[in-house]
Amino acid sequence: MSDYPLEELDGRTPLESAKIPNMTFMAKNGKVGSATTIPKGMAPASDIANLAILGYDPAKHYTGRGPLEAANMGIDLGPDDVTFRCNLITEDKGILTDYSAGHIKSKEAGLLINELDQKLGRDNVKFYPGVSYRHLLVVKNGRHFKTDGKEADLSKISYMPPHDIIGNKIKNNLPKGKGAEFLVKLMKDSKDILAHHDVNKVRVDLKENPGNMIWLWGQGSKPDLPSFEERYGVKGSIISAVDLVNGIGKLIGLQVIKVPGATGYYDTNYKGKADYAMNSLKDRDFVFIHVEATDEAGHNKDIRAKIAAIENFDKFIVGTALDRFKGKKDVRMIVLPDHATPIQVGTHTTDPIPFVVCGSGIEPDSIMVFSETSAKSSRLVFQTGWQLMNYFMKGEN
Repeated sequence: MSDYPLEELDGRTPLESAKIPNMTFMAKNGKVGSATTIPKGMAPASDIANLAILGYDPAKHYTGRGPLEAANMGIDLGPDDVTFRCNLITEDKGILTDYSAGHIKSKEAGLLINELDQKLGRDNVKFYPGVSYRHLLVVKNGRHFKTDGKEADLSKISYMPPHDIIGNKIKNNLPKGKGAEFLVKLMKDSKDILAHHDVNKVRVDLKENPGNMIWLWGQGSKPDLPSFEERYGVKGSIISAVDLVNGIGKLIGLQVIKVPGATGYYDTNYKGKADYAMNSLKDRDFVFIHVEATDEAGHNKDIRAKIAAIENFDKFIVGTALDRFKGKKDVRMIVLPDHATPIQVGTHTTDPIPFVVCGSGIEPDSIMVFSETSAKSSRLVFQTGWQLMNYFMKGEN
């Protein structure tokens, strides 16, 4: 949701341009502040940022994106297994043109990934179909991978996230490091298999971007995370259409709630997420709702879609929650982006993010609007973003 001022919006950000009466209500009745969710020296990735928001120091607990998604998919990992995120991408004349293969549907994608598993998989190498373009590759004992008679730790490979290199040459951005040639071969071999698959032939006929290559990145080994209940003394739930966010939830003991129509894109079921979240609070004390649409709009550099997503979030999620909590005194809410995805750059940045918090124990400040600009004027600043959850859970006494 967080962004930079844009000329197209007369120097305002999408958040400042959107109609957000419910987040404005929170600002008028609570506090606005800023937090740094990406520790210095770490990449501005969704997994790192969401770990921080949930109260876990990424510098201590983060091992990679892949194993978080594996946890959500119920894949049992050994301590030395290495899990890679496996995107279905669109390649054209050596250029990465689409990191999501046109946001390919899960059913089509599953057929492609299963075909790759049959053709390229082996006893210690397995592909797992996920949601839309997001899939996994697990290499058993990958931290001691044998290649050319030598041992390599595949968790140490350097990589480029595909959404950061749209329009760039693939050959200049392939994985690097000891053992990388094994991954590069899988990626190149996938092209011949996928290009001739019926799913992609139909997509090309329909003028849709084909999933004609895989991109391996975001690898890691199984993390060790203390439970959320141990840290904060409450049972909680998590709602997201994104595997890595749900994977974090599973690993820290939150109940993962599946919402029909939650897509992780512009068409997600906003109201359904809010309704399921409110229902979860009947027997649990905490719920975390994650919405991906604003991030996708940032990657797509789509100003109109980003403003629409912010307004939908405000109306259907924040508004539903405020209606439910009206008149209750034992409730606290916080709204914040996990990281910035500015339209100008089309990818994540490390900028501090704004947040607004209100409810029990929160004394209102003088800031009346929720925006990137107002957050910068606040004295409520968390340079270490993972400490924000402790403040939110305890409030001010």
